[in-house]
Amino acid sequence: MDESVNRRPRTGETVHWLALVRTPGLGSRGINRLLEQTPDPGVLFGPAAKFPEGLKLSADIASRLRDPDWDLVERDLAWLALPDNHLITIRDPQYPPLLRETPDPPPVLFVHGDPKVLTLPQLAIVGSRNPSVSGERTAHEFARHLAAAGITITSGLASGIDGAGHQGALDGKGVTIAVTGTGLDRVYPARHHALARQIARHGALVSEFPPGVPARAGHFPRRNRIISGLSLGTLVVEAALRSGSLITARQAAEQGREVFAIPGSIHNPLARGCHALIRQGAKLVETAQDIIEELGPLLETLSAPPNLGSAVPPAETPLELDADYRQLLDNIGFDPLPVDLIIERSGLTAEEVSSMLLLLELEGYVSSAPGGGFCRTHKN
Repeated sequence: MDESVNRRPRTGETVHWLALVRTPGLGSRGINRLLEQTPDPGVLFGPAAKFPEGLKLSADIASRLRDPDWDLVERDLAWLALPDNHLITIRDPQYPPLLRETPDPPPVLFVHGDPKVLTLPQLAIVGSRNPSVSGERTAHEFARHLAAAGITITSGLASGIDGAGHQGALDGKGVTIAVTGTGLDRVYPARHHALARQIARHGALVSEFPPGVPARAGHFPRRNRIISGLSLGTLVVEAALRSGSLITARQAAEQGREVFAIPGSIHNPLARGCHALIRQGAKLVETAQDIIEELGPLLETLSAPPNLGSAVPPAETPLELDADYRQLLDNIGFDPLPVDLIIERSGLTAEEVSSMLLLLELEGYVSSAPGGGFCRTHKN
């Protein structure tokens, strides 16, 4: 017998959950309202469908429930029959309890990977799709340390901070979860195909959208509420004042979860969102240990690995800097500085500065900034 058939959920029950999700205009709120008054979703479908009394359904939705698109449901069943694909309904014991507590939780979750990881203690890491080099490195290192400590890292598979968080968790030999704004038969952005495969092997890909659903702008706020809803807290690394990451942080606060933010330079536009969150009450964090201490009793069973308190660990074999390199570093601050000003301050030639900056960047002592400037990192 084909093993994939054994993994398929009980068809009689599953088709009705899939048909609900596939009903246009119903949405998670409408589905949850129906389910509150309907123990058996099966009675909602077909010519003899029975709708709860007092629940006002539009004529269009009622018509669609009486005549569902069973072809789409069959496609979903075919996807579920593939290895490591799962459907978790809100009535399933495997449904993550923290997410169930949120307003209008997704009635179903499509999962590719290990569904058991959804109930592990999680921290969401979110931020800019176009971060600075320093911000991306910080997200990676926080995720690596926290994942090594046993905290599952959850994010949205987007470019920038999301991707750095997922990769950091994988590099820390930990678990990571990616919540997507598409069906799980596709990856967005496409360049994260390899990363998505790694996440599925060491965690899970999750979506409330059935297979075949493409990326749309309205999907991402819905995705964000799942990211924050799964997690004990949300860490924002870099974010502009108008940023989807701030929406995730707001949703986390509304869900009663912790919100953490990493401060940055006052000259960095990507730090302004984090500074705004801190003014609004988010916890300012400088190290991974700050997060573990703040979450406190919720993480009592987790143990911190060595160097957990350091946002960026020292290199294993640090470069010995001579006097000229030290002189150059002394004239570069943590705020981005144009190269011509670095040359003027250091007293070195343009050729010397160019060569030395290249080596310092390769060794992680400085990072390039938008516009061609450079700034020091926390390595020195």
